Amino acid sequence: MRFIKNFVEKVMKITYYGHACFAVEVDGKTIVFDPFISGNPLAKNIQLKNIKADYILISHGHEDHTADAIELARLTNALVVSNFEICNWVQEKGINRVHAMNIGGHYMFDFGKLKCVNAIHSSSMPDGSYGGSAMGFLLETEAGNVYYSGDTALSYDMKLIGDYKRIDICMLPIGSNFTMGIDNAIIASEFVKCDRVIGMHYDTFPPIRIDHQEAKEKFTNAGKDLLLMKIGETITI
Repeated sequence: MRFIKNFVEKVMKITYYGHACFAVEVDGKTIVFDPFISGNPLAKNIQLKNIKADYILISHGHEDHTADAIELARLTNALVVSNFEICNWVQEKGINRVHAMNIGGHYMFDFGKLKCVNAIHSSSMPDGSYGGSAMGFLLETEAGNVYYSGDTALSYDMKLIGDYKRIDICMLPIGSNFTMGIDNAIIASEFVKCDRVIGMHYDTFPPIRIDHQEAKEKFTNAGKDLLLMKIGETITI
């Protein structure tokens, strides 16, 4: 008798909600990064109540990354994952489902492995309280590996990620002024050895507006694919 095994290829869906906010859906779980929607005029057509979340990952404390974190956690009962200081701040706001981490550590969640990595950026909460160290996230899942850098400058630490992990897609800031810009993001993608880049942290405010065509041409000339997603757009990888 001949037996045939049926293998179901797992996929990952990524939805962009503007600025640096993404939802990654994998294996039936939805992970939302840095929720900033209600305060972003470019995301005026996105309704917070319609966003699903099992996990909310917060890279650092600035308002353009945390503004909707508390409300989204209340609406969805999602587990908030961030550094120790931000998790304390979240609990003070009445959200008790938190999981505190820090740079260098990892934890196995039901969607896969989550590791916190270095990001070079300041961090304070909207009320001015201390926000701990800024960080990025590395997701390792059966559907692929994602590097979400958070707000950061170019760092040689990124090369360690590329030397020891396979990155299928990375999310990098390209708006300059507050973070690295296009040229440094290209170098960052070379460090992590990833040719598929989703841009973030651009256009929301005047100092970080970019020329889309120029950005795409620079990445193309470097042998990379830059995706500038429309707000509300979902892609599958």
